[in-house]
Amino acid sequence: MTKKPMTVTTHSSVRERIATHRLALLAALCIAALLALIAAGLYGGGTVRAALVFFAGVTAGAAAAMAWRRDGVDTTAEQNMSSHAAPNELLTWKDLMTAMPEPALILSRTSGILNYNSPARSIFEGLKIGIPLEHVDRDPEFIAAVSSVFDTGERRSARLRLRGGRGRRFTATVTPVGENVVTAVLITLHDESEQERLLEMRTDFIANASHELRTPLASVRGFIETLQGSARDDETARNRFLNIMAEQAERMTRLIDDLLLLSRVEEKANLKPIGKVQLDQLIREVVRTIAPAAAERGITITVAPESSPLIANGDRDELFQVFHNLIENAVKYGHDKGSVNISLSEIPAESDGKSGNRAAVTVADDGPGIALEHLPRLTERFYRVSAEHSRRIGGTGLGLAIVKHVLSRHEGELSVESVVGQGTTFRVLLPTAR
Repeated sequence: MTKKPMTVTTHSSVRERIATHRLALLAALCIAALLALIAAGLYGGGTVRAALVFFAGVTAGAAAAMAWRRDGVDTTAEQNMSSHAAPNELLTWKDLMTAMPEPALILSRTSGILNYNSPARSIFEGLKIGIPLEHVDRDPEFIAAVSSVFDTGERRSARLRLRGGRGRRFTATVTPVGENVVTAVLITLHDESEQERLLEMRTDFIANASHELRTPLASVRGFIETLQGSARDDETARNRFLNIMAEQAERMTRLIDDLLLLSRVEEKANLKPIGKVQLDQLIREVVRTIAPAAAERGITITVAPESSPLIANGDRDELFQVFHNLIENAVKYGHDKGSVNISLSEIPAESDGKSGNRAAVTVADDGPGIALEHLPRLTERFYRVSAEHSRRIGGTGLGLAIVKHVLSRHEGELSVESVVGQGTTFRVLLPTAR
């Protein structure tokens, strides 16, 4: 198909039309003045004749003034229009395609590719002008949408998932090109991979949260039915069941508290926290709250002294939750009579290429360690290395997800290193206060 250039109307054509109108008006004024003089010569009355002569003079003067100012007005108009109008040039399909930010292709009626832009080339392998669309992608819904547009002349949309297992998903919009007969179609692609990913995460989250709540609720309900029936008068069984029900209720309370906390943190994800936190004092306060649980298992918590106060920018309550979760995990998952070592230091900007100094807090335990394949998923919601052990010690599966979201809001970082049989080390980096 021959490309039809698109002509852009520029200031030169506008100027020509203005000049034509001005010349027509000038000619009309001159004719009016001439007719007034002829009438004055033919009509002998003094008063009427004087009026006609006066009218002819005024009209001639207006015509002379317009003729005298014509060049100046034209020049001014040209200057004004040249400051607002585009230069006289032709826009082709290639120019328009290049300007489009989303992937786009033009197909001929034979489904041969006439043109495409750089974003389209980045997502379709082997994309070349002239090859059939089927050589680029064979998705049945996509091909059917293109054929339908050629047949009906109506716009169509289709869902498209790229081959090769990359998981990218698009919505393809196929638009007809041509006034009476569809001679080509324009295909634009909108990437919906991120929206699909968020939808899947939301679905998984709801399913996981429902499962986590259903288990203790089913347990409590079962014990209630037992106490209402056969164990009604059994005091020993009643006390044991009531203790279990209290544990399950506590488990649900922890889960709901963590869900609410995670929700609050996500709501403030784009709000930069204000305030300054002295980290060495905050860490010691966290250790005091966890010390009773550590003492029950004979675990020693050691905080290495910092030579000077280490102050970070941030929300104190949220950072308290971060270090509480990390140190509590070290105690829960560590060995009995083991140790948890905490150290604080300041990292100069030059050493890691960052724009400012950063505070580093390290929490290391000597527990069983975590296998390498689990490390990338530790901060996912409800992800557990050992689900049974986590539930037994009261874990909700949300602790490290909360840590990740809080640190993201604080422009911080979390890293983890672990060796099976030797222990795990978590490291938090936060911008220091200036």
